[in-house]
Order: sequence, then C-alpha cells, then structure tokens
Amino acid sequence: METLVGRAKGILFEPRTTWKEIDAEFTKPGEVWGRYIIPLAGLGAIARTIGMILFGKQVAFTSLTNQVPLTSAIVSGIVVLVVALLSVFVLSKIISLLAPGFGGQKNDVQGLKAAAYSSTAAWIGSIFAILPALNLVSILVSLYSVVLLYLGLPILMKVPKDRAMGYTAVVIIVAIVLFVIGQAVISG
Repeated sequence: METLVGRAKGILFEPRTTWKEIDAEFTKPGEVWGRYIIPLAGLGAIARTIGMILFGKQVAFTSLTNQVPLTSAIVSGIVVLVVALLSVFVLSKIISLLAPGFGGQKNDVQGLKAAAYSSTAAWIGSIFAILPALNLVSILVSLYSVVLLYLGLPILMKVPKDRAMGYTAVVIIVAIVLFVIGQAVISG
C-alpha cells in the first residue's frame, strides 16, 4: 500500500489510474482504516477544533462569530471525527449491498475502499474548516468526492458498464444524503 500522501495525491490528480491500482491491491480493512481513513478524517476534526478555538463559531446566515469554550471546541472536533468515520462505514456497507442489484459483486472490502478513497477530496477540503468563513469552500471542494466515487465504483464493484450509471447514481444519492445528515449533526 502506498503512503498516505502518495495515495491521496494519486486519487485526486490521477483517479482513473489510481482506482485501477486500488482494485488490484489486496488490502485488509484495518489497514485502510488505520493508514488512510482515520488520519485523513482527523484533518477536519483538528481543523474545526483549532478554528473554533481561534475564531469562534459562525452564526448561521451571518458573518458574525461567537466565542466557543475550549471544551465545546474539542467536543465539536470529536463529533466531526465520529460523523466522518460513521459516514464511511455506512456508505461502504451500502455500496457493497447495492452492487449485486446492478450486476456487480458484493464485496465489503472493495466497498470500504470505494467509500474511503472517494472521500479524499472531502477530507482534504475539511482543512478549510479552520476558518469559519471558508466553510463554503470546504463544501465545494467536497463535491469532487462525488466525481471520485463516480469514477471508482464501477471499477471496484465490478458493475457492468451498461448498469454502472444507475448504480453510481443511487450510491451518489445515498452519499449526498449521508453528507447532509452529517453536516446537520456537525452544525448541531
């Protein structure tokens, strides 16, 4: 398995080639969680915590911010991490469960890889959470994760080309719903 930085760079800038490499790898779920998901998901949690400590929390629909106690900032960061990890877990299961309905293979490890590596853009974009005014930038960068998911799903889950679009659309809808729910939980 490549280094974290190398894999993130590959999936972001050479996704088609990188998805094929990921497909061919024998990887244990613990490796994906420990060497990729947790460190990258932690970026957003750390950025949000630091941002809340330094700049406070943005008041909805305004440019104002409120001071946040240290413990609240830390709890918020933990919530961000837990939501990110749960989202990957749930999405990976849904990816695997839906694949046979579209002629693909049910494979929990490949589903985990699809959920994990397609989330890379969202996790990198979460760095912008350090400054509350840049939350919109974070969300916009996260949209590239949808493109990554679109490119990787048919390769990893072995869905035939003629059914890949439908499968991908259903999984993307689920991913967007998870993202919206996650943002609602995080925003508290």
